[in-house]
Amino acid sequence: MSLLKRIGGEGDSNQGNSSSATNSNANNSSTSQPKIETSSNGTGTEGSVRLGNSGGGLSSRRNEITEAPGNKQDKITQELKGRIQERLIAELEKKRIPVTDDKAVRNNTEEIFAQILSEEPVPLSRTEKQTLLEAILSEIMGLGPIDPLLRDDSISEIMINGPKQVYIERKGKLVKTDVVFQNNEHVMRIVERIVAPIGRRIDESQPLVDARLPDGSRVNIVIPPVAIKGPTITIRKFSKKPLQIEDLIRFGSISARAADFLKNCVVGRLNIVVSGGTGSGKTTLLNVLSNFIPDDERIITVENAAELQLNKDHVVTLESRSANIEGKGEVSIRDLVINCLRMRPERIVVGECRGGEALEMLQAMNTGHDGSLTTAHANSPKDTISRLETMCLMSGMDLPVRAIREQIAAAVQLIVQQERMKDGSRRVTSVTEVDGMEGDIIKMQEIFRFEQTGTDENGKVIGQLRPTGVQPRFLEKFETLGLYLPPDTFGAGNMMRAF
Repeated sequence: MSLLKRIGGEGDSNQGNSSSATNSNANNSSTSQPKIETSSNGTGTEGSVRLGNSGGGLSSRRNEITEAPGNKQDKITQELKGRIQERLIAELEKKRIPVTDDKAVRNNTEEIFAQILSEEPVPLSRTEKQTLLEAILSEIMGLGPIDPLLRDDSISEIMINGPKQVYIERKGKLVKTDVVFQNNEHVMRIVERIVAPIGRRIDESQPLVDARLPDGSRVNIVIPPVAIKGPTITIRKFSKKPLQIEDLIRFGSISARAADFLKNCVVGRLNIVVSGGTGSGKTTLLNVLSNFIPDDERIITVENAAELQLNKDHVVTLESRSANIEGKGEVSIRDLVINCLRMRPERIVVGECRGGEALEMLQAMNTGHDGSLTTAHANSPKDTISRLETMCLMSGMDLPVRAIREQIAAAVQLIVQQERMKDGSRRVTSVTEVDGMEGDIIKMQEIFRFEQTGTDENGKVIGQLRPTGVQPRFLEKFETLGLYLPPDTFGAGNMMRAF
């Protein structure tokens, strides 16, 4: 990928002279700006630069940073940024700096930036110069206008609804930002920068894609004609430092007793399903639970877009792949789950069961791969069972419902329900044991339940995850493994014995 493509240049068939165009730009900024183009007809190397005198192309990039209503100085700064960007791009292409060498690109950009700025008549303060440089570097090396949002650790989600609407989630609340793009084409250039490095593609024939950023953030992209108002990007950011169980206890997402219980469930090799709605924190909780797996066990993770951050040495990460432009080469989650059974896994962690892979996951749990973990979309533990049944039917296997329920009852021992509350906080609301079959019905008993007692003056939900007094039947397994829990784990009134 050329430097030109990386910063979003457009190509056509116009040709000109590079040096004359650059000089023209420096000497006469009031005339139409030269245009830098890439050769894509096979006559030259990819990313070769041609400068022409027609409008558009890279010269239009001076307007890509928001032209929000502002004073005259703002407009002068925008024009200055446009001129500097064009000259920078031309100089960088002349030096043939490898676009993969971020350090070299940055160092040369800073050097050229200082040289160009010394020739410009517009006086700028040190702060303004640094801001201008960072904006240009974002266009060349990063994701343009949303780079500052990605660097802000207080933001958990970024939602781009077309070029003129960018929302963020901060502390569980949605806030509209002042960030805008120039047009749909500008957003599409950002899309290309996201999907190209990981080998994904997105076009009219495949307008939906799941991807990830280098820092592990999850990205979902929908483009026209499916997205009517323009390209839509949703970025789920993850903490640079993965959350630990102590963090969840401190945030009030889970109680200390329930956390200690879940830790023993993972170490004791119970099969666990984390369920909840969209954005409820399922993946975060799955990541925390996965880190309880002993260090000497081999873990295979299967995900649609790799986002789990397991702080373990022996981890094999598998990621699904969509079909190529010819409709071939697809590797589904189900294919990966089947394959990972041949990879000597001691633990299988599936990022999310969405379809027929649920049947393969249940079979893995029932064939000696104890301690497997996965997530599923559901509003309650009871709904989780129904969802698993439905997903098994999506596998295409003509199985009776009772046979599927028997598979679920034998495979899954624990369902942990996660919920996003009205105040934006994420909490574990239920920990439920799956207790076999009774006739045609799967029996379940709740071990911990979240009890809301009210809300404070700021609208924050007040409540606590409390034990129900029910002791799970798998405690005998804990004893054989030497795992013990405090006597009051399941409630002060149910202290039959120390586990």
